[in-house]
Amino acid sequence: MRNRLLFLMLILIVSVPVFAQSTAGEAASFEPTTLIDKPTAGMLSKGSYLVQAGFFQRGGVLVGVSVGLFDRFSFGISYGGTGIIGSNAATMNPLPGVNVRLRLFEESTIIPAIALGFDSQGKDPYLDSLDRYTIKSPGFYAVASQNYAMIGNLSVHGGLSYSTERNDGDEDLSGFIGAEKSLGSAVSFLAEYDFAINDNHGRAIGKGRGYLNFGLRWSWGKGLVVGFDLKNITKNQDNVSVGNRTLQIEYVNSF
Repeated sequence: MRNRLLFLMLILIVSVPVFAQSTAGEAASFEPTTLIDKPTAGMLSKGSYLVQAGFFQRGGVLVGVSVGLFDRFSFGISYGGTGIIGSNAATMNPLPGVNVRLRLFEESTIIPAIALGFDSQGKDPYLDSLDRYTIKSPGFYAVASQNYAMIGNLSVHGGLSYSTERNDGDEDLSGFIGAEKSLGSAVSFLAEYDFAINDNHGRAIGKGRGYLNFGLRWSWGKGLVVGFDLKNITKNQDNVSVGNRTLQIEYVNSF
């Protein structure tokens, strides 16, 4: 009961600024801070906020809010669970997720933007028997991002991560790469590959193939973005026929 109340309180906190700003002007300049599951070196500017909601299998919902405290530093929290949508009993995550990010270097024509951070929020259902999420949280990470003008915009990203979810016996350092390509002024295509080196031995559930994810993002203007993801196309876990299909909603604005 306490976890459900915490989740409802987080939804209320998240909803207030969204509806309060729904008639405001155009959103502040926004750098994507994540691809699909993995972080980028993108930052929220000082005084801006990002509200996110993800919907995944087993009636799962994950909501979060991040705030740009300074131009190079942001902080966020998230919380969710499974069975929130549907007729089954809701099972809430054991703890809220926390994320902090510090940009070390700004992007130039020859040097990518580089950020360090910590994110304890894994993705998809939480597995009590292994004390981890289906997709492990990034944990401590370093990531570099570079943008190119190429018939619109192309951004490429790559990083290293060390998850704090290690009770399955796999404590390895891992890595990820990804890209986002604009398709016109309102739609973009995303691709991401998680090497998942920390999810392939011990009691880990990965099969050593890594996680390949694709996504689409559609900007509706005034800071609202709706996305659809097809995850784990490599079938790196059991009981995956085509891929996990998830829905993402994001809203960004400034105070």
